[in-house]
Amino acid sequence: MLFQRDNGGVEWIVVGLGNPGKKYESTRHNMGFLAVDGLADKEGFRFTKLRFKAWTATWNHGGKKVLVMKPQTYMNLSGEAVGEAARFYKVPPERVVVISDDIALPAGKLRIRPSGSAGGHNGLKSIIRHLGGDNFPRVKVGVGIPQQEGYDTVDWVIGKPRGEDEKAIIAALDRAVAAIPYLIDHGAAEAMNKFNG
Repeated sequence: MLFQRDNGGVEWIVVGLGNPGKKYESTRHNMGFLAVDGLADKEGFRFTKLRFKAWTATWNHGGKKVLVMKPQTYMNLSGEAVGEAARFYKVPPERVVVISDDIALPAGKLRIRPSGSAGGHNGLKSIIRHLGGDNFPRVKVGVGIPQQEGYDTVDWVIGKPRGEDEKAIIAALDRAVAAIPYLIDHGAAEAMNKFNG
């Protein structure tokens, strides 16, 4: 092709959102990290390079080169890492897949969207700001919201799911791992039909 972009071959970026550090491991807010770790286990790639303020891995999926990222800024600055990588590789927003937690969804529910607002999620807000719009697909893993009044949302999302919630979320993460390659191959609309519900 005469006008092929020189982007080092990277065609897609997959971003798992979370907070770095031991104290945040396996918390509700780290669903994105857990999903891309699961993807790495399933597809046999490893996060070995710290670039663009993120742990990165290269995943060769069906002849497509995919950059997989775990931003190492805190959640509300995730867009710095994503924006930098997207600009460097000239990857358009519609080929940047973001996996995050969602308190508006019941624990264990998976929802794929081709675009949309941040819905109060600070990581998504930051990415929208740094990509210059909300036209990027996202895979949301429901973590639910506490039923008792006066519960602090921040305490909830940086807490770890337990019992039935934990079981439901583990199952949702498995579906998220399956949804990511499907979305790359078939697009967000078809992935929504197959995995939402």
